[in-house]
This record gives sequence, structure tokens and C-alpha cells, in this order.
Amino acid sequence: MNKSLTAVLKATDVTVYYGTFAAVRQVSMNIAANHITAFIGPSGCGKSTLLRCFNRMNDLVPGARVEGKILFDDDDINNHDAVEIRRRIGLVFQKPNPFTKSIYDNVAFGARINGYSGDMDELVEQSLRQAALWEEVKDKLNESGLSLSGGQQQRLCIARTLAVQPEVILMDEPCSSLDPISTLRIEELIKELKQHYTIVIVTHNMQQAARVSDMTAFFNTELDERGVRYGRLVEYNRTEKVFNAPANRETEEYVSGRFG
Repeated sequence: MNKSLTAVLKATDVTVYYGTFAAVRQVSMNIAANHITAFIGPSGCGKSTLLRCFNRMNDLVPGARVEGKILFDDDDINNHDAVEIRRRIGLVFQKPNPFTKSIYDNVAFGARINGYSGDMDELVEQSLRQAALWEEVKDKLNESGLSLSGGQQQRLCIARTLAVQPEVILMDEPCSSLDPISTLRIEELIKELKQHYTIVIVTHNMQQAARVSDMTAFFNTELDERGVRYGRLVEYNRTEKVFNAPANRETEEYVSGRFG
């Protein structure tokens, strides 16, 4: 990564264990501010596992532990309350998961929990506008969030994340359950959001990574000494470099479709 870029997240020798199993080993990387970073690679290579380390979601998994160091704004994330870290580093899940509440209350939920004292109506509208959803829902804010289409529900979940005013947004395959038109809307939204946020996206869709990201990290699996597969970072560079002139043969085979 260009040294002139500001790194908002820094991982150094990060290994994530579930019990005795190392899901991903010794990852070191810097995530640039106001950039979109994509994690690509086959299933089981540790993409989502690493993503969830950045906001300590793995703390909630029994038996999970993280070795190595993750810095957020040059401070160890373990020096902060996990709830505060998750407010500053939001996570959008693979499947849309709106609450069984109104559209308005979905967006306002996190802000209320965090004691937001400003104009809630204004915050809800601003968040829905940022998520490119306001014009579609402004006349039905009291209707259930579950009444929306899949693509709208995912944008509602993005609006809910934006409402707590994070600095970083993590997205774990946010388009995997969406149709192509909804996927395009989310991709356009992601590119707009990077003006104000740092975004890290896990995707199985290489074309999506190529379309939306500035930086791409390719992960692959390898067998450990017991014959168990674990994930590792193979290559991390500018997206155009990873896709058009990869430095590693494994990366070249994966992005060219010769993998496996």
C-alpha cells in the first residue's frame, strides 16, 4: 500500500483460533482511510473471520481468540470497550436482517441505544438518504422494515449502520442474496459512501471486487501439519494490480479462473 495513504486499521501477525483450530494465520495488512478494500478468495480462507476481528465480533463466538495486534487509529482495539468499537466500526451482514420494527425505528435503533441527543427525524432522513433509500420509503416510515424488498432491506440495514455515525463500515458479502439490479444499487452506494467512510467488503464475486474496490486482498487455504485447512493472506495490493498483473501465481490462477 502507498505509504502516503493514511491507515485507519492495521493488522499485525493476526491469527484467529476457534478452539484449537487456526481459521486464518499471521495476517498483516493496513486498511487505507476512505478507500474500499475487498477481501476475495475461496470458501474457508478466513475472509469473514478476519473481517469480524476488526470490530471484535469474534469476541461473541465461544472458544474464539485472536493473537497478534489490531490497531484502530493507531490504538489497540482491545484498549476500548467492545460496544464502542462496534459503534465506530459498523458491520453489514450477508443477509438483510431488519428488525421487526418500523422503517423509522430500524434506523433509529442504534442511535437511541447510544444516547443520541440530536434531532432523530433529521438523523433518520439523513441516514436513509445516504443509503439511497429515502425517496422509496419517505411516505411509509411507520411500515415494517420487513415489508421492503430484499435489496431495500439491505439498504435499510446500511442506513441503520450509518445512523450510529461510524468511521469504518465492514460488509460481509452484502449482495450475496440479492438480484443483479439490487446488487448494482448496493455497489453504486458503496462507491458513494467511500467519500465519508472507510469500507472493507468480503465478496465471492471477483467482478464485484474489480468494480468497486481500490485495494484487494486475496486469501487462500493451505493444509497445516495435521492436514487441516487454514486461511492465509497471499497478496494485497491495488485492485488493478491484483487483477491485471498479480505478483503471485496463486492469485493469477484464482483471478483468471484457473484456480483449483
